[in-house]
Amino acid sequence: MADPSSYRPKPGQIPDSPGVYRFRDEHGRVIYVGKAKSLRQRLANYFQDLAGLHPRTRTMVTTAASVEWTVVSTEVEALQLEYSWIKEFDPRFNVKYRDDKSYPYLAVTLNEEFPRVQVMRGAKKKGVRYFGPYGHAWAIRETVDLMLRVFPVRTCSAGVFKRSAQIGRPCLLGYIGKCSAPCVGRISAEDHHELAEEFCDFMAGRTGAYIRRLERQMQDAAEEMEYERAARLRDDIGALRRAMEKSAVVLADATDADLIAVAEDELEAAVQIFHVRGGRVRGQRGWVTDKVEAVSTAGLVEHALQQLYGEERGDAVPKEVLVPALPEPVEPVQQWLAERRGSQVSLRIPQRGDKKDLMATVERNAQQALALHKTKRASDLTTRSRALEEIARALGLETVPLRIECFDISHLQGEDVVASMVVFEDGLARKSEYRRFQIKTFEGQDDVRSMHEVIGRRFKRYLQEKQRSGEWTEEPAGEAPVEDDGVPDAMAGRPTDDDGRPKRFAYPPQLVVVDGGAPQVAAARRALDELGIDDVAVCGLAKRLEEVWLPEEDDPVVLPRTSEGLYLLQRVRDEAHRFAISYQRSKRTKRLKSSPLDAVAGLGESRRQALLKHFGSLKRLRAATIEEICEVSGIGRKTAESVAAALAGAAPSAPAVNTATGEIIEDDGVPSAALSAERGQDR
Repeated sequence: MADPSSYRPKPGQIPDSPGVYRFRDEHGRVIYVGKAKSLRQRLANYFQDLAGLHPRTRTMVTTAASVEWTVVSTEVEALQLEYSWIKEFDPRFNVKYRDDKSYPYLAVTLNEEFPRVQVMRGAKKKGVRYFGPYGHAWAIRETVDLMLRVFPVRTCSAGVFKRSAQIGRPCLLGYIGKCSAPCVGRISAEDHHELAEEFCDFMAGRTGAYIRRLERQMQDAAEEMEYERAARLRDDIGALRRAMEKSAVVLADATDADLIAVAEDELEAAVQIFHVRGGRVRGQRGWVTDKVEAVSTAGLVEHALQQLYGEERGDAVPKEVLVPALPEPVEPVQQWLAERRGSQVSLRIPQRGDKKDLMATVERNAQQALALHKTKRASDLTTRSRALEEIARALGLETVPLRIECFDISHLQGEDVVASMVVFEDGLARKSEYRRFQIKTFEGQDDVRSMHEVIGRRFKRYLQEKQRSGEWTEEPAGEAPVEDDGVPDAMAGRPTDDDGRPKRFAYPPQLVVVDGGAPQVAAARRALDELGIDDVAVCGLAKRLEEVWLPEEDDPVVLPRTSEGLYLLQRVRDEAHRFAISYQRSKRTKRLKSSPLDAVAGLGESRRQALLKHFGSLKRLRAATIEEICEVSGIGRKTAESVAAALAGAAPSAPAVNTATGEIIEDDGVPSAALSAERGQDR
């Protein structure tokens, strides 16, 4: 733990103006981002007596090793910069959001010539109208199915639309009256676009006038004795009313508003949002927040607003936002929302009437979400904490290993040797930081040498990044790790750690686990020692007896079979094994599906299959003369010469594959089940 006085800037160095500040740890990672109306006054609060700080704030300032700031003109600019930096750096001491789903929206692509109604997730696109979010995609499809009877807007994909236009025949929806079939010209592009806009108007809440118009048309048709048309209009009105019933009226004045409620305890908070459009609840979403920083309800509301509207298009911000507590100060947040929307936004606490009653409903949902989350997570969190403590105790570590990296070697009888690296943080897999390696310094099977190479390559990157950030004075030997495609990954050659970005290869673990026993552990420890790294613990987990091996120890550490620590190590090891096997299989499959014929220019798939079918195997094709090859239909003399030359220079052991059946054709011409048999021999 660092002493904050060691990096505390002098008061005169800090400007007395709005800005955003960043705390970094000893590795240069951004661990906290904050904004301030006065940087000098705000930063002074962090460098007071540690006993007077909130426990979370005290942990943050003692973890940090430096602080820096950026001056901006206004508090609104500070709010915007703070949000962008939190999204970019993912600081560990800022409020963490855990949204457990990607919420679907009902989208209408008004930016296309023939607009399409569909379900969309993710980032918003320009020129697309969105309605929602909905809790489930099926709820959108039910609503759309009812409304297509009245608004037969296109719902098909671009491929289906193009195909129907080519053959001059619409799809099934066009035949049953749930699509106006613009693909075959039943409706013009202008009329179809107008139909899509009417669909959007109805979804936006302008329903009363439209239904009244349909009712008048139904009555007129009945008076004119056009009973079939009147019946159709009656059914259309019924379908629209059923669609409207799916979102009950909650605010009589057709208000567009978002209601945000928070339920919290000392460690976590649940945020719930109701989206009300046209007086109806059109969607609901929520997430759970880790209170890793000392934050009030008002602060949680401000973070929720940033999370909710930071990446939304302006039309997603409603006229009114109702919250349980106002951010302090509220003016910059209101101005930011107004800029996002393009017009004034009312941010306030509901005091009476229907809006206060609806806010109570949202709060009950937030409380239930928090209770449900704590019920699900309590045992899991407790178990993970106990597992990490058991591992630290068994291995004699000074602190629990919050980051664990595990390495495994995979091959098939010495061929296609690869390695995997998986990462677990706080006992959970961090798949975004997994890595794969090809063994490049030697051929054949040698798990010990392979482990030494992989560990060395991984931690050379760490040293290179430390050198770029000025923390290392020697130039480490070797090159950056190469990924599975043979090209250095996006981290190579770029000082990304200097930028504090969260996704980096060089972030060091507290514990390295290798799949194997004493030899593999010794190889890993030797690789670290050669690089001068002595602050990373190493252990191995031998699969035979699930023994934990430590460097330079003659006897293994035996954890009880019921130990949560052993179970966590097994999960880490098995995940590394799975990841390595999947990579090794993909490489082997590519190799087995290759053939010397693939390199022959102008020889397509059909003629390759014709050659194999005619001769029965590559062995017989290789032995054939040019005249015999020319006897195959479609093979001229020039192509035959190219085939003969390619086979003469190819290794005779390379198998061919019948792409129609997926079977491997051996040199004797007999299809083989080798691929499936080999899968059972994977290491």
